[in-house]
Amino acid sequence: MNTALLCQFPANFCTDFGNRLLKCKSFSKRTYFIRRCIKNETKSETHQHQGFSVLKTDPHPQLDIGSIWSSMGFYVFSIHVPLSFGGLSATAKILHQPALDPQTAAFYIFAIQTLELSIVLLLLKCPGKPQYDLTDFFCANKSSKQRSWLLASVLGFGVLLSLVFITSYFADRLIGPKDVNNPFVKDILTSGWSSATACVLVYSIITPLLEEVVYRGFLLTSLASTMDWQLAVAISSVVFSASHFSGENFLQLIIVGLVLGCSYCWTGNLSASICIHSLYNALIMYLTFIS
Repeated sequence: MNTALLCQFPANFCTDFGNRLLKCKSFSKRTYFIRRCIKNETKSETHQHQGFSVLKTDPHPQLDIGSIWSSMGFYVFSIHVPLSFGGLSATAKILHQPALDPQTAAFYIFAIQTLELSIVLLLLKCPGKPQYDLTDFFCANKSSKQRSWLLASVLGFGVLLSLVFITSYFADRLIGPKDVNNPFVKDILTSGWSSATACVLVYSIITPLLEEVVYRGFLLTSLASTMDWQLAVAISSVVFSASHFSGENFLQLIIVGLVLGCSYCWTGNLSASICIHSLYNALIMYLTFIS
């Protein structure tokens, strides 16, 4: 009959071995070093999340600076400029009209902006790096859930109005007041309820969503992963202003971009910047309408 070979340790072997291991200086130093590293890492993460910006910083970002600017250049010059600045002219030529009437222009603006938004959302889902999900722009991390985007919207909108009022006051004193902010938009708003409704939908919903996804969601998120969030906000604000191709409103648009960028960095939720952007555009339309 075969018997299994059993290797038995003394009953107190584990206890003695553990005590000797703990008394070993090299082992104690190593365990102490590991505990310090873990503790410092935890403190670092906690400190990072307790800062102003909750956007993620990546030591190995998915997109380098060159790729970020090439992506933005493709969007601005291949999508934004042809559609937003050349869309109505191309439509008038197709319809064989010298110029579109305000009601027709309003509906085509609605269609063009919806098309541009759809293209941007499709590009975000394209294979490659980075692959952005639209939901990521509305919840950066766990810390962002603790910050109210509604509170940020109220405070941000108040700060924006104050800054715009101050800059507009000095601009009016130095340059002179403008009678109408945008005569083209005023013609659309006063041409009928249908065109006014289309105009409100475009400038209060579609355009804020489109621009916030591009300039805060994609650009600011990408830049903030490679540099300090303050510099990322400043750069994205300048790009946001320059893409409007409006020299007289350049400084004011930078201020708008700074407020929107800060609200997004603090909340990690694009809802705050979209809300501020929408309210600001609605106010501008109202002032244009009554001017």
